[in-house]
Amino acid sequence: MPSLSLDQIESTSLKALIAHGAEPWIAEEVARAVRVAESLGNKICGLYYLESYCQQLLSGRVDGRVEPEVSNPRPGLVSVDAKFGFAQPAFTRGLAKAVDAAKQNGVATLAICHAHTCTSLGYFTSQIATAGMIGLGLTNASPIVAPPGGKTRVIGTNPIAFAVPDKNGGIAMQFDQSTTTVALGKITMAKAAGETIPEGWAVDSNGQPTTDPEAALGGSLVSMGGYKGWGFGLMAELLAAGMTGSKVSLDVTPLKAPEGKPHDLGQYYLLIDPAGSDNFFNSLDAVAAGVAIDTDARMPGQYSQPANEVEVPDPLWELVSALADYKGSC
Repeated sequence: MPSLSLDQIESTSLKALIAHGAEPWIAEEVARAVRVAESLGNKICGLYYLESYCQQLLSGRVDGRVEPEVSNPRPGLVSVDAKFGFAQPAFTRGLAKAVDAAKQNGVATLAICHAHTCTSLGYFTSQIATAGMIGLGLTNASPIVAPPGGKTRVIGTNPIAFAVPDKNGGIAMQFDQSTTTVALGKITMAKAAGETIPEGWAVDSNGQPTTDPEAALGGSLVSMGGYKGWGFGLMAELLAAGMTGSKVSLDVTPLKAPEGKPHDLGQYYLLIDPAGSDNFFNSLDAVAAGVAIDTDARMPGQYSQPANEVEVPDPLWELVSALADYKGSC
């Protein structure tokens, strides 16, 4: 298993994306997100997803050449039409304007419309926090979650991410979590590895608990905390789809399928200027001090340090290298 530098991971991902038809500046944005995911140990959102990106570039399921269109229809509302392209470049195009809007109005929203899956929602809210704003992000996905007590898939894993700036240009806390007990990718990875999954992650097609990842993929995932997680999942669904004009989960086909209709997903962000309150950072310090009373306790994301090198399984790196060496017509 080779140990690879982040520069090598990013440059190889960049080469693969360009080889499959992405414009260089767009490929740079996506490759940077792959790098960050790998550096934080988020394997599901890193190189694991690169093959899907490349396949969908070739099939046209994602447009790697389109220019996102930014609009500012109201003082506190910034909207970016991704035009069925990647979410990362669309977010980059809209972020500065959204930060300015939050500074002017105290709060602003950034709606990323008609986009490919954003993969790691926390990647975006962390950028909001390093820009000095409190960031809340929500998105939806293809349906894999049934209501508690039901067996019909209605919503996706529908993650929520939240990031808070510190007073020095860094991040005081952040979390990025699905509203299900576990992310779908962990089940697909368990299936690929021939492993079972813990009970409580999913139910089969009859609504019965299962430890078989294949049965889980044929059934549905379980909302975290039952009805509580279900409510958060619905909140993410309505804001991500309803406030961006993108698809509801019921209409989204499986995200990693090489061919098919564009994802057409929405990501919805709330940016809050902490300067709107004289007391925000005092409260943050008080809460953080309370958490620090116990030696092993920490704020979410606190002390998280990106790795400089990561280990990549040989079969995965061979696949990534082959994608980078692709010579087909785009």
